[in-house]
Amino acid sequence: MHIVIMGCGRVGAGLARGLEARGHSVAVIDIEQSAFRRLGDDFAGRTVTGVGFDRDVLTTAGITRADGFAAVSSGDNSNIIAARVVRETFNVTNVVARIYDPGRAEVYERLGIPTVATVRWAADQVMRRLLPTGSEPLWRDPSGNVRLIEVRADRGWVGRKVGQIEKTVRTRVPFIQRLGSGIVPEPATVFQDGDLLYAAVTDDDLSRVEYELGNPPAES
Repeated sequence: MHIVIMGCGRVGAGLARGLEARGHSVAVIDIEQSAFRRLGDDFAGRTVTGVGFDRDVLTTAGITRADGFAAVSSGDNSNIIAARVVRETFNVTNVVARIYDPGRAEVYERLGIPTVATVRWAADQVMRRLLPTGSEPLWRDPSGNVRLIEVRADRGWVGRKVGQIEKTVRTRVPFIQRLGSGIVPEPATVFQDGDLLYAAVTDDDLSRVEYELGNPPAES
């Protein structure tokens, strides 16, 4: 795959090195020539100095043959403009933009531009460590109606089959974590002591699901 990255800050440089280490072709765009020092002397990809939403600059970076584009500069406006130019002018559908303003991120998600809201992500990560498990979602859809939560279920659920748990709590368990590894469970998979459940819930069901899984099954 050929990936074009706009922005050679810490995120952009780390992304470029990671992609190259996985065998992908990478081109990095930045307005500052000095920013490319972050890539290291062994970086074999292309570096292009210029504005990341300029069509000529993007063409030089190989956007016409690109399989993906990441806009991770320090400016929300620049990232969104670049993402839209790449999608609408060069027809690259695999595009993601980093956005600091969470309100803008939700708007652009609804417009079909996948975003990473840096501030919201950091706040969620901290809050998930301060509050009881599951109080902040691991993932939520752009509308905010559906979320994936991590739940340390009460030990009273140990020995129950995942299918039974789903039926009792009226929610989906898309995967569990066991001894540090993820498992996509079958209905017959038995919940074991130490397992972490991951539940897919709507906002309306969040409190109920957390309460029911955090307590022994009603029939026990």
